Amino acid sequence: MGTGQRSRVAALGREDRARPVLHRAPLAGARLEDPRAHPGDGARRERCVQGTGGRLGGPAVSRAAVLLTGVGKRYDIVSCFARLTNTLAADPSPLAPAQYAAQVRCEVPLIGDPGYVPALERLCEQHRVGAVLPLTDLDIVVLAEARAHGRLPAFVPSPAVARATYDKYEAHLLLGRLSLPSPPTALPEDDDDGLSYPVMVKPRRGSGARSIHLAHDAAQARFFADYIAEPVMLQQAMAGPELSIDCLGDLDGRCINAIPRTMLESRGGESIKGAVVRDEELIELGRSTMEALAVTGPATIQVFRDPELGLRITDVNTRFGGAFPAPTYAALPGRTYPELIVAMASGETVEPHVGEFREGTTFTRYYWQLELDERLSPTGRDVVPGGPPPPR
Repeated sequence: MGTGQRSRVAALGREDRARPVLHRAPLAGARLEDPRAHPGDGARRERCVQGTGGRLGGPAVSRAAVLLTGVGKRYDIVSCFARLTNTLAADPSPLAPAQYAAQVRCEVPLIGDPGYVPALERLCEQHRVGAVLPLTDLDIVVLAEARAHGRLPAFVPSPAVARATYDKYEAHLLLGRLSLPSPPTALPEDDDDGLSYPVMVKPRRGSGARSIHLAHDAAQARFFADYIAEPVMLQQAMAGPELSIDCLGDLDGRCINAIPRTMLESRGGESIKGAVVRDEELIELGRSTMEALAVTGPATIQVFRDPELGLRITDVNTRFGGAFPAPTYAALPGRTYPELIVAMASGETVEPHVGEFREGTTFTRYYWQLELDERLSPTGRDVVPGGPPPPR
């Protein structure tokens, strides 16, 4: 990263650039539900259930545990971590399917609840968690602030970067200050002379491709801006293919790897078909963006390659992207992002290897389900005995 970029990141706030801290263990003999484990905490408690698989044995027990928040339906991500180390899956919904892939599933307060961060702190202390990773946009800012105050070992960027990337218009301004390419963008009340129609009218804090509308002229743009019941922005519609770059940053904000992929089909903003490609321009854009923002942990950078404007960044998600399988399939042995995160959480140094991956792999995703009994425990039954059959 150049000197100018480092100084600009410093201006955004570097109070949290220290390595995440491991938390002290609770009082001996105290259970999670026991107030003695955390003197002075409020009465609200998270509810945890040990999975039927129990804890890992062998070498894995020496690795730091990982806590994944807002796991929802991301069964693939949780499974990859659970194969490597003791994994906790936290979600406010007892029906979130991905929690059943973890060794420990935890029902926690809602993100806006004042008990949310204390609940995560208790989990980190009891289970000796070395990395907290969000699987949704909704708590990245909360985790970033907790990390900055030394409360959680969260693999997220600084609070300033987390806040900016959660607001798409602020992200556009930030990218411009860092000399990173972003499409022409304006607010509805601004003079939009710099925009060429058509434009995308989208929520500033939208996710999952929610409430995005194509406007072919100023009248349509005004209509959609009034129709969407939240703050919006206007962004010049990009022609050409949409692509994503799956990246990983270390605890010092260095980019470890950047793996580009195509987005052949998406639903609800999540890629369900795509292919890993070797594109040096995309790899370099991923590296420079990660290091300009000093991102710790995973991030997915969404871009368009417009025939006139070239590459333009439309979104920076500082979490695992919807097409998590792509960098996992493409990574060289021992270098999947979960493996590298567990290594860093356990105190190991991971050297950057940007651009080292296997291109040409294609993924296509499908759905499966779990049957739960009246106590919301897995029955072990499946529509096909033994679970999904191997591909033929």
